[in-house]
Amino acid sequence: MKFLNKRFSVLWSGIVSKGFFLAGLALSASAVSAQTTSFESCVKGLRKSVVSQGIQGEVFDRAMQGVEPDPDVLKAFSFQPEFRTAIWDYLAGLVDQERVDDGRDKLKEWSKVLDVAEQKYGVDRNVIVAVWGVESNYGRIQGKRDILRSLTTLICADKRQAFFRGELLATLRILQSGDIPPELLVGSWAGAFGQTQFMPTTYQRLAVDFDGDGRRDIVGSVPDALGSTANFLKRAGWVTGQPWGVEVKLPANYSGPSGRRTKQSLEQWKSLGIAPVKVTAKNVQVTNMSNLPGTTQAALLLPAGAKGPAFLVFRNFDAIFSYNAAESYALAIAHLSDRMRGSGMFQTAWPTDDPGTSRAERRQIQQALLDRGYDIGEVDGLIGAKSRAAISAFQQSKGITVNGRAGQQVLKALR
Repeated sequence: MKFLNKRFSVLWSGIVSKGFFLAGLALSASAVSAQTTSFESCVKGLRKSVVSQGIQGEVFDRAMQGVEPDPDVLKAFSFQPEFRTAIWDYLAGLVDQERVDDGRDKLKEWSKVLDVAEQKYGVDRNVIVAVWGVESNYGRIQGKRDILRSLTTLICADKRQAFFRGELLATLRILQSGDIPPELLVGSWAGAFGQTQFMPTTYQRLAVDFDGDGRRDIVGSVPDALGSTANFLKRAGWVTGQPWGVEVKLPANYSGPSGRRTKQSLEQWKSLGIAPVKVTAKNVQVTNMSNLPGTTQAALLLPAGAKGPAFLVFRNFDAIFSYNAAESYALAIAHLSDRMRGSGMFQTAWPTDDPGTSRAERRQIQQALLDRGYDIGEVDGLIGAKSRAAISAFQQSKGITVNGRAGQQVLKALR
């Protein structure tokens, strides 16, 4: 079991004598045994609960055969990038030129499907494809974790029990109905799966058969995934023809209202001196607030405070937010959709002296560290624990601030 290996590693690093090792080994084995017993007891309790809600006992038993806790899921639960990563780092990796170019290719490739989706649901195709791009890199990275194992681990570790119990029940219902075979129910640490990463309960409510083959296959069918995403956004309150928001300029020393929940009319925001940014670059599309009624409700979003980029966001931003309840996530989707249709970068710079890096630049950082003998794992542009540890070690060796960030300063130092 991975729990056992982890405990042995921690124990070994603190050995001071053979006697301490033997005593610690006995303690570690005892603790692991207790954890195993607790997990098995939890699974038995789950069986009783789901059977009482209509899941066949044999379906549960087959699904749970060999399932054991996954400690990496608990690590991921404690470190969620939408809430722990600086906004400029988060967006730099998600909305880079590589993803913009790929998205434009996908818009062309699936134009007929997107025509139907826009006509049926009224949702902007660029936003649909942006969700696809951010959630799975256009289907390339759908996750590899057994979602039953992930959900059971979270439930038995008492992490948001009611929520994850509901997702587990929904997963078992998917299996019982035969909608998706068990080998394809793999995804994220939290239980999301498919090309646009639906949670199991979301799949049950909103997934659609968009290719007409009689199955709602968001894993293997791009049309089903895109149609289901459009259906989700429509149900979340998408307003056809309205933009998600617009970048604005604040008056000097602005200290007025802000926050996604604080809604005012455009007239009220204008009276506070807030206006769209001026864009001088050619061939750049910008939302013109003058085309919207003055009564249109909007909120002022300041993701990095009053000194960073500012946005007036409308109802469609809230619809995107409902897909993954993090403002940084919704902003990434919104910005990527704009970039794919031809808009440029935000006009206001982020308030940092160490901007974020694209995935291509992050691969450069990883390769440079690997060339210097650091263990970073795979050169994939994804900055995980090994890459952060290697960056920290490199920073320490150069006498620069140690933070494990793959920012422009580290890239410059490595070059």
